[in-house]
Amino acid sequence: MSSYAGQKIVIVGAGQTGLALASYFVAQGAHVTLSDRRERGAIKGIEQLNEHAVHYDLGGHDPQEFTQANLVVISPGVPLDTPAVAAALAAGVPVVGEVEIAARELNVPIIGITGTNGKSTVTTLLGEIYRAWGKNPFVGGNLGTPLISAVGTEWDVAVVELSSFQLEALTQFHVDVAMLLNVSEDHLDRYPDMDSYIAAKAHLFDRQQESDIAVINGDDPQAMAAVHGKARRVVFQSSRVPEEGIGYDGKRIVWNYQGQELSFDCAELQLPGLHNVENVMAALIPALLDGCPGETAWQAVCAFRGLPHRMQVVRKLDGVTWYNDSKGTNVGSVVKSLAGLEAPVTLIAGGKDKGGEYAPLCGLLKEKVPHLLLIGEASDRMSRELADCSAIEVCSDLRAAVIRAHELTPKGGAVLLSPGCSSFDMFKSFEERGELFSAEVMSLCARDEG
Repeated sequence: MSSYAGQKIVIVGAGQTGLALASYFVAQGAHVTLSDRRERGAIKGIEQLNEHAVHYDLGGHDPQEFTQANLVVISPGVPLDTPAVAAALAAGVPVVGEVEIAARELNVPIIGITGTNGKSTVTTLLGEIYRAWGKNPFVGGNLGTPLISAVGTEWDVAVVELSSFQLEALTQFHVDVAMLLNVSEDHLDRYPDMDSYIAAKAHLFDRQQESDIAVINGDDPQAMAAVHGKARRVVFQSSRVPEEGIGYDGKRIVWNYQGQELSFDCAELQLPGLHNVENVMAALIPALLDGCPGETAWQAVCAFRGLPHRMQVVRKLDGVTWYNDSKGTNVGSVVKSLAGLEAPVTLIAGGKDKGGEYAPLCGLLKEKVPHLLLIGEASDRMSRELADCSAIEVCSDLRAAVIRAHELTPKGGAVLLSPGCSSFDMFKSFEERGELFSAEVMSLCARDEG
């Protein structure tokens, strides 16, 4: 019999993760309460639970439900200082995250991937490498499919994208390979300062042992300083080729580790930009350490064309290339995307302010961006902080920004949607924002040059 049978379990958050958790715990014989601030009509997919015996606490969180529970399981978007969650903690009720529950039931190696930028690309790349090798990997986590969905199926390995939110409420969670890709300002609307944000990321390494692997960006001092623990460190660097690890010499990726030497020609990659060279290097490390042949791994990454809304080429029109980088929801991501493009670039940015500094954009704006078009709630603050860095126009919405970019951008230039902000002021998700951008771009007609 399951250890959850007969237990009163409160699940906080009725998104994709919360719904998957509810189904899982009901199947285990638990008494499940699903709690969400939203009313039933606003919760997408809740009808899938109609056949399950689930109690609902909707329209707010009832502290009594939480304090009388045997276990509270939170979805990634739910802060630990939510009053009802805090009440449960004060009452001595265990509070854990979804990945903690899933990992307890999985008996396969787990590769956990975190960092400010590149997580989804590295997670997907690593899954592609394992599939090319003939393995059966679970690929998910913050990327889309909750880890709890992996329970009950046979896998060779679990490749899991992990946000800082998912790493906050862990007590036993252990990964065989932990990866910290980079660290830059993000989610400062949730965390009191940068140190708290970095500390949340570093929780991924807390329970690693000497036999485990810690993969770290050797060019990122904050990432290197954040990781403590017993695991063997393996670094990747785009600035040089390390004596042991994986690096980039300007043309080739070079792997040197415990006597194995491999090199790969980056001209064969379909992914643009130095940041994607870093993503590829990071993805290669766990697979090569696991015994995947180098040629197999390289063929898999060379076949990969990238994820939607991540430096995705929408079209070329009038000699201008249009890029959808709607997933660029923080300043560090925008910096990486701009760094991979040649001037002139018209940048469309803005959205819901996440509390970080916009100043790191200024150098690249002066160098490459003659026109900065801003949308959304953050446009006033961005206009003030970036006033001396580019010619700025505030547009009423994304459609107006696309039309203005079409008017302003000369032949040979590029238009980049890379907001540096979350989407939740104007859109339901970064995907919806990116899809609208792409649709508006595809509706443009060629300019009359006559």
